[in-house]
Amino acid sequence: MRDRAAVTYWQDFTTRYQFPVVFGRGLLAPDSDVLINALCIQEPEKRHKILVVVDAGLAEVVPDLMSKVIRHVDVHSAGMELICPPIALPGGESVKDSDRFFWKLMQKVQTLGVDRHSYVISIGGGSLLDLVGFVAATAHRGIRHIRMPTTVLAQCDSGVGVKNAINFGSSKNFTGTFAPPWAVLNDFDFLDVLPPRDRISGMAEAVKVSLIRDREFFLFLESAVDRLANFELESVEALVIRSAELHMAQISQGGDPFETGSSRPLDFGHWAAHRLEVLSAYELSHGEAVAIGLALDAHYSALIGLLSTSDCERIVYVLSRLGFSLWHPALLKEDANGRRAVLEGLRQFQEHLGGRLTITLLSDLGTGVDVHEIKEDTVLEAIGRLRERFAT
Repeated sequence: MRDRAAVTYWQDFTTRYQFPVVFGRGLLAPDSDVLINALCIQEPEKRHKILVVVDAGLAEVVPDLMSKVIRHVDVHSAGMELICPPIALPGGESVKDSDRFFWKLMQKVQTLGVDRHSYVISIGGGSLLDLVGFVAATAHRGIRHIRMPTTVLAQCDSGVGVKNAINFGSSKNFTGTFAPPWAVLNDFDFLDVLPPRDRISGMAEAVKVSLIRDREFFLFLESAVDRLANFELESVEALVIRSAELHMAQISQGGDPFETGSSRPLDFGHWAAHRLEVLSAYELSHGEAVAIGLALDAHYSALIGLLSTSDCERIVYVLSRLGFSLWHPALLKEDANGRRAVLEGLRQFQEHLGGRLTITLLSDLGTGVDVHEIKEDTVLEAIGRLRERFAT
């Protein structure tokens, strides 16, 4: 048989993603129509089945949350029905640090007959949203997922994103999907009950996105830093909304919403942060680790002459004034070969990107730039600067 020339056909189609992102208060009040409007975007006359998953820690702080959900569904029973009572799962990193809760929730989805036109609604912080989103994205190859973020971090960053994941081994967010939500409903009432540590933690992501994309936003954070540290509601709500807008703009207009390339500007400060979370056995929250990662990369940017020393100082001032500790002993941990363990974050980051190291650094307040080489000795020098200044 003679060899035949290969024939190539190019498949080409475009899929448009569009979903509402709502900010407000009292979204679960009986007279609120925000949720029912989200459910009825495509099928306004249908009675929609919903499965609700709630952060157990939040339910303890808001003891009437479960009954409030049930009451809300009852009032709007013409357009929605609960498949079962709301399910409580742990919040925080523990819910995604193994596949235990993933399979538990997946079993529920299968047993209850949740179909592709049903809705899974997650009410909680970013970790719970990550887990529920991963289940929703993989069951039936995709169930409609409505996020109700309840923390500063989730409302200003991860809640409006298109990623879902759980951890695997020592790698954070190793197992996951790109799957946009059906809707994102941000209720500021939930922020009022956050403990002080969680109130501040999420603000690191707002500082991050201001540094890489919006100098004016950073100047606002700088001028409002004391009001933010005291959780003055008007300033906090402004922080959340502007941060979410910038994250959404990067995803929709940055040209790479599903991260097929090597550049990930929204992960500025994260190569070290993800590693520090693991090295601290999650003693550090994500936001706290990000704050350290931002300070580390700001110092690195200044050490290589990319960022001015004065701008580096302004970044450190804002983070410190907000209440972040910019040092953790995990920065000094060594691996079996005597190498600083946090540096493994560079290799994992490179692997996650697909082979080419691309790290976002700063050339100015509001201006991120990508570099493809990081000098380990300079990283160690930057760590030394943090230790000198902030270790107690």
